[in-house]
Amino acid sequence: MAAAAATTPHSLLLRRPTTTPAAPRAAATPSLLRLPARSARISCAAVAAPSASSPVAAAGDRGIYNFAAGPATLPLSVLQRAQAELVDYRGSGMSIMEMSHRGKEFDAAIKKAEADLRALFAVPDTHAVLFLQGGATTQFAAVPLNLCAGPSDPADFVISGSWSDKAFKEAKKYSAASVAWSGKDGKYTALPPFDAIKQNPEARFLHICSNETIHGVEYKDYPEPRNKSGILVADMSSNFCSKPVDVSRFGVIYAGAQKNVGPSGVTIAIVRKDLIGNAQPITPVMLDFKTHADNASLYNTPPCFAIYICGLVFEDLLAQGGLAEVEKKNAHKAGILYDTIDASSGYYICPVEKSVRSLMNVPFTLAKGPDFEKQFIAEAAKEGMVQLKGHRSVGGVRASIYNAMPLAGVEKLVAFMKDFQARNP
Repeated sequence: MAAAAATTPHSLLLRRPTTTPAAPRAAATPSLLRLPARSARISCAAVAAPSASSPVAAAGDRGIYNFAAGPATLPLSVLQRAQAELVDYRGSGMSIMEMSHRGKEFDAAIKKAEADLRALFAVPDTHAVLFLQGGATTQFAAVPLNLCAGPSDPADFVISGSWSDKAFKEAKKYSAASVAWSGKDGKYTALPPFDAIKQNPEARFLHICSNETIHGVEYKDYPEPRNKSGILVADMSSNFCSKPVDVSRFGVIYAGAQKNVGPSGVTIAIVRKDLIGNAQPITPVMLDFKTHADNASLYNTPPCFAIYICGLVFEDLLAQGGLAEVEKKNAHKAGILYDTIDASSGYYICPVEKSVRSLMNVPFTLAKGPDFEKQFIAEAAKEGMVQLKGHRSVGGVRASIYNAMPLAGVEKLVAFMKDFQARNP
């Protein structure tokens, strides 16, 4: 059984430990570890790389195109640079994962990452950049705890999908959160006209999710907050750094890094400085924006490696010409995919209203039903296109085409879609 499993591609298996009689033991030496009479032996099954002629090996620089929603594909050049620097970071004799977060090497890395992020977004001096932990989900609690004086303070939420709904439900624990608009009745396939958002002028903030990863709905512009403080808050996890954003319009932007800018483990927040320092008394120290602003994101040990990778990604985005150029590439990739869906005579169906279709996450179904969707996903995987299964809550197919997804990956997907339709009319 173990021998058969060892031939499975992309697997590394530990065989069941076996016991063997120990060899006659020599006289004990103080410098050697004394072993028991019977010892366990663990052996690793060999893993064969895919052959150059296999479909997987032929697809993309690393064998596959990864359409996962997050953690997601990263630029190959970034991964290769991290690989080259992993053991000895820039002559320090240490890996970035080993060194002190208060040492000069990491201090330079985190400062460079912040500077490059500020350059990408033209972040004004009125806003602080924070590198946090706990994922964007932790900010569902941190935002009301920092912006509301207490649980009776109102806050407005636009519910455009699963993630904004989760943010609203969490905020209700720490504020008088209310729904200003919900797309639930329309199965989260549209966004509201901004004048249809019923804002409370007494609300402490208006919260939106700029791109719903599961439902594929994305804001192309942003509503103006009508609250007295003019505070707009956005969860930008799945389209962060995919296009230019006027940061000055927002009180808080937060985003998990694992979609577009790095590995999981770091969350980035851009917070208007005048909103820092007014957290509710019950706020845990790690959820207080002031904790991190006062300590340059180094109050405790940060996710050093994740921040370092983000820094490399920011450098890569700047080298591409900045976010305006990145947006053009993303629009082109998404256009090819949506055009293929729309030209399929109803074979493929994207339920999202065209004006708010996401450039990052493209959900669609097959008119022939779930069985054909399963077949589509399985055959695509054999051709080197993986992680196309839709979110478990909605089913169907979802292609996440973040910044690092090469044009060739989208072109291969649409060619496969046309072929699949021709073979399964």
